[in-house]
Amino acid sequence: ADSNPDATPGRSDEIARELNARFRSSRALANEPLGALTTYRVGGNASVLVVSESKDDLFELAAVVGERNLPVAVIGRGSNLLVADTGFAGVALQLGSAFDVTEILADDQVRIAGAASLPVVARQLTAAGRRGFEWAVGVPGSLGGAVRMNAGGHGSDMAASVRIATVVDLASGQTEEVHAAALEFSYRSSSVRSHHVVVDAVLELGEGDPAVGQALLREIVRWRRANQPGGQNAGSVFTNPSGDSAGRLIDASGLKGLRIGTASVSTKHANFIQAEPGGTASDIVALMQEVIRRVHDDHGI
Repeated sequence: ADSNPDATPGRSDEIARELNARFRSSRALANEPLGALTTYRVGGNASVLVVSESKDDLFELAAVVGERNLPVAVIGRGSNLLVADTGFAGVALQLGSAFDVTEILADDQVRIAGAASLPVVARQLTAAGRRGFEWAVGVPGSLGGAVRMNAGGHGSDMAASVRIATVVDLASGQTEEVHAAALEFSYRSSSVRSHHVVVDAVLELGEGDPAVGQALLREIVRWRRANQPGGQNAGSVFTNPSGDSAGRLIDASGLKGLRIGTASVSTKHANFIQAEPGGTASDIVALMQEVIRRVHDDHGI
């Protein structure tokens, strides 16, 4: 990105003007804070931030990205993202309120748009008598981000219910309906790449008793509050190695409370890294690297 003159902050205003001239309902903002849109709340600006309100505008964005060879990053709700202190020399994309819709379909299916909040959707579907998405009440991400990383918890994940995802490819400007098998879901992974935008997904869920579902939601929320810290973090930092828990390994190395500058390993859950207000992404990265080194030295993992 640094070697691309069209991706440098000096061209940000020009790129934003071109995008705004082509958009019908979306908006492009130059040199906009990006770290502030994440749950870590650290990091610099994006050269351009686009908040998209229509699929047509995503096609316009794809055209400009292709013509100018611009780096692009889809940021969702920023709950699994760390932005560098120097920012992002490219176009960051966030889906707007037009992509925050949940529609109940026939045959136990629902269609959820890409910007929809997982906790909100979990509550909506439970109240509507749908069973199987309660686990998402504790995951502070978007539907699109959850599809990309096969988010999960409490014994389930996106792979259990997603049947089709509608994806816009910002590299080609094409839209594709990707069925579950082609999504290649695995542990915290899928075939969705960084230049893909999940604009909606169809999920298949069972019929449930709203009262039973509400009780499960309350239990999941209670467990999360009891076992996971609040504040500025992005949830679990490291994926679990096969047959073990990253949090257990970090704790066994005595790293709870370990601090580098403005970042520290949570004393409540060892797989969480807490950022201080006004902190830096570089401190978080340095702490990640130190945890990696110490766990490898102690456990060979």
